Amino acid sequence: MPAPESIIHVNPDATPIIKHIGEEQTPIIIIDDFALDLAGVKSNALESSDFTKVVQGQSMYPGVRVKLPKAYVVDVLTPLQSLLRQTYKVTPSYRMKPCLYVYSLISTQPHELSLLQRMPHFDTVRPFYFAALHYLNDGPYGATAFFRHKPTGFERITAEREQDYYQSAKQFVRDNGEPPQEYFVKSNEHFECYDKVEYKKNRLVLYPGNLLHSILINPNTDIDPNPRTGRLTANIFLEFC
Repeated sequence: MPAPESIIHVNPDATPIIKHIGEEQTPIIIIDDFALDLAGVKSNALESSDFTKVVQGQSMYPGVRVKLPKAYVVDVLTPLQSLLRQTYKVTPSYRMKPCLYVYSLISTQPHELSLLQRMPHFDTVRPFYFAALHYLNDGPYGATAFFRHKPTGFERITAEREQDYYQSAKQFVRDNGEPPQEYFVKSNEHFECYDKVEYKKNRLVLYPGNLLHSILINPNTDIDPNPRTGRLTANIFLEFC
C-alpha cells in the first residue's frame, strides 16, 4: 500500500525554545513557525465532519474531538523525538508510542462543566508522558497555563505525590466549597498560575503530562465547535515506555 499523503511539512529552520518554568524548573518546548504551511492540516480538519463530544471520565477536555491522520503524527514526531529524549532525559531503551492524536475544539458552556473541569488538571503521573499542542487558527484564543497547587506546592503530580495531592485538593473543596461554575482562568487561594504559553497560529508546545495545567478560556471567543472559527488545535499525547 502507498504511504499516506502528508498534510504537513515541518519547517527545517524552526528553532525550538526550551523554557524552564516554575519553582521546579520543568522544561517545556515551544516552537514557532513549526510548519511550512498549515493549508493541508487545516483543510483536513475542515473535511473531518465527525467531531464528537468528549465522553466525561475519558478526558478532561471540554469540547469535541476527531482523530488526526497518522501521517500527521509521524511527520510531527519524527523530527522531535531526539529533542524530547535529550530535554527530558528519557531512558535510552524506551520507545516512543503515540497514545492519542486528535483535532480539538472547545464547545462546553460554563454551566455544563464538571467539577474537575473547573480546576487545573494533569494528564497522568507517568514520568515520560507528554502532550504536543499545535495551534492552527488565527486567534486570539486562550493560552495554555500552568498552575501550582498552593496547599502542597506541587507543580507536577508524580506517583509519589498523587495521594497527597488528591487528599489535599478534596479537603480544600470540603472546607471551602466547589469552585464557581466557570472556566478556571486566574489564580485563587487554591491554585496559582505561574506561567503560560499564548495561543499563536503555527506554534507547537510540548510539556510533560504530569504538569498541572488548564486553558485560559475566554467564553466570548473560545467556545466554538466550528473548525473554521474555533480554537482549533492538533493534539498528540505520547509516551516513552
